Amino acid sequence: MVTPDLDDISAWQYELPDDLIASRPTVRRDDSRLMVVRRDSGQIEHCQIRDLPQMLSVHDRLVFNNTKVLPARLFGFRTSTKGKWEGLFLDEQDDGNWRITGQTRGRLLPGESLALVPASEAQAATQGLASGDQTMELQLIRQQEDGSWIVRPDRKASAVELLDHFGTLPLPPYIKRKVADEEDRDRYQTMFAQEPGAIAAPTAGLHFTPELMADCVQHGISSSEVTLHVGIGTFRPVSSQRLSEHRMHSEWCRITQESAEAINATKAAGQKIVAVGTTSVRTLEAAAQQQDLTAWQGSTDIFITPGFRFNVVDQLLTNFHLPGSTLIVLVAALVGYDLTMEAYRQAVAERYRFYSYGDAMLIL
Repeated sequence: MVTPDLDDISAWQYELPDDLIASRPTVRRDDSRLMVVRRDSGQIEHCQIRDLPQMLSVHDRLVFNNTKVLPARLFGFRTSTKGKWEGLFLDEQDDGNWRITGQTRGRLLPGESLALVPASEAQAATQGLASGDQTMELQLIRQQEDGSWIVRPDRKASAVELLDHFGTLPLPPYIKRKVADEEDRDRYQTMFAQEPGAIAAPTAGLHFTPELMADCVQHGISSSEVTLHVGIGTFRPVSSQRLSEHRMHSEWCRITQESAEAINATKAAGQKIVAVGTTSVRTLEAAAQQQDLTAWQGSTDIFITPGFRFNVVDQLLTNFHLPGSTLIVLVAALVGYDLTMEAYRQAVAERYRFYSYGDAMLIL
């Protein structure tokens, strides 16, 4: 068998039936299935997420991303034409201005305004039925090179406060539900969500419940937290045919001194660091690029591809990722290309549930 050119994005494609894309979560978070991939033997096992504590060793350490998904999806209209507009809040600038992206008919111009409708009217807004009462205006200041806009809200409050009223959770496009419902508002946040700032969930953490965490503790497994605010880049496909030419998106992340010291102690004792999700991997490996792991925060555009030298992460719990995505490439950097693609082949054959609300893979 000839290994394909791994720099060619076509090497990272696989066939996925539409009915395997999970549009709803399981009844309970810990009802998910778990594929276990053993790198030393190449063996693949089919288990349940509740089996996780038995799969790990005493004194191993799970590392979770404690970011919280913002209600960043916005609906409204152009004040000049009353034409519908919808978009995403990306971040808040130091001066209180927002950075957003969106779409509407026609070309937006600096100086005009968008009127946002409250989240309670978001469904009506998608159908052109919203009343427009109690709107909030965003004045367009300038457009960025990447197409996003810097805008000025007409209300004096933090972005988090305003989004709670005017925004809704930004579900991934493949879920095909524009407005998050009550189930989404509960299940599209992890039990660790504390730090508002993400526009997508760190989905490997969605499987955990207090009961599963208690079982991990009973088995002698420790845990730590980091923060990475998942950005819009997580929805964007690889932008070129060659991976080496792809411009990786940047995301803000942080590791505290407490977490760094606990992780270093685990490594020094010869135990494993188990990253929960690719966002935890990016945070840990970005923080350890230039020095020993210590307290750090900043933006990272780290692109983890086969051949990458992992300084911190030993094992990984992750969901199943989109074909041709940077995330499946990251998985292969840890597992190897052939075993990764075999795992995905088996996941399709065994009818695992894919993507954000889907099942999980444990790489040992």
